[in-house]
Amino acid sequence: MQEDFHVIGMDNLITGDLRNIEHLFKLPNFEFYQHDVSKFVHVPGRLDYILHFASPASPIDYLQIPIQTLKVGSLGTHNLLGLAKSKSARILVASTSEVYGDPLVSPQSEEYWGNVNPVGPRGVYDEAKRFQEAMTMAYHNFHGLETRIVRIFNTYGPRMRLNDGRALPSFIAQALAGEDLTIFGDGTQTRSFCYVSDQVEGIYRLLLSDYPLPMNIGNPDEMTINQMAQEILHATGSHAGIQYMPLPIDDPKQRRPDISKASKLLGWEPKITRQVGLQKTIDYFQALPPNELNRKDFTYYNQR
Repeated sequence: MQEDFHVIGMDNLITGDLRNIEHLFKLPNFEFYQHDVSKFVHVPGRLDYILHFASPASPIDYLQIPIQTLKVGSLGTHNLLGLAKSKSARILVASTSEVYGDPLVSPQSEEYWGNVNPVGPRGVYDEAKRFQEAMTMAYHNFHGLETRIVRIFNTYGPRMRLNDGRALPSFIAQALAGEDLTIFGDGTQTRSFCYVSDQVEGIYRLLLSDYPLPMNIGNPDEMTINQMAQEILHATGSHAGIQYMPLPIDDPKQRRPDISKASKLLGWEPKITRQVGLQKTIDYFQALPPNELNRKDFTYYNQR
């Protein structure tokens, strides 16, 4: 919208919240439709770009709604690729670092095919995204459709759900509530956290590029879950402890993106330091109504 696009938002709100976009409703170049893209999608008039981000993305969510997760990655993707074809629009689909599964190589480059358990508890999300990539490339190769595929690594920032099951918001919520932080496993597993504004900039550059193959967008600054927990305790001034729980099935031991393609082809790399990004995120959560911070469902499923 800052670039003068007219933006149509579409979401069935199965994991979303209208409060996240309420500041946009007053703008003349924004409109919103509550709709499930797994069902037929009709948008009248001209479309130049379609950005397909529809999917549960937290383990808590896709374990509770596994069928919807599979459907939005398959039927939803098919519907939106068909819409892009009918409108001669360029489409960008949001894939994930989860296509790499529990990786046997690090960092993970786009050429790595992954180590995924298709029938494990995470398979509904992992395989939905892998199928989404395959279908997108089929439309690109067979129909000549302009497609872009972004593989998103761990992202954080304001407007995350406190109870969405991901490590960082759960840690912050527990720290602010004076509760012990819950770590699954021994905490030596690694993640690479990218602040949301950096992520958006990388995705936007990919959308406007001419690169049709999957591209990693994430922050290669790798750290252990133990390190992240300690940083959040320090940043919030909390004196809480840490509780360790058994590691869930198929939880990946490493996450670190190889962003050499994004750096070379898009001129992109993350700019926001973790210290700055964490403080912005903590400030957002601290400003939430007290009744939201006092909820007791912050324990996350794993370190997504």
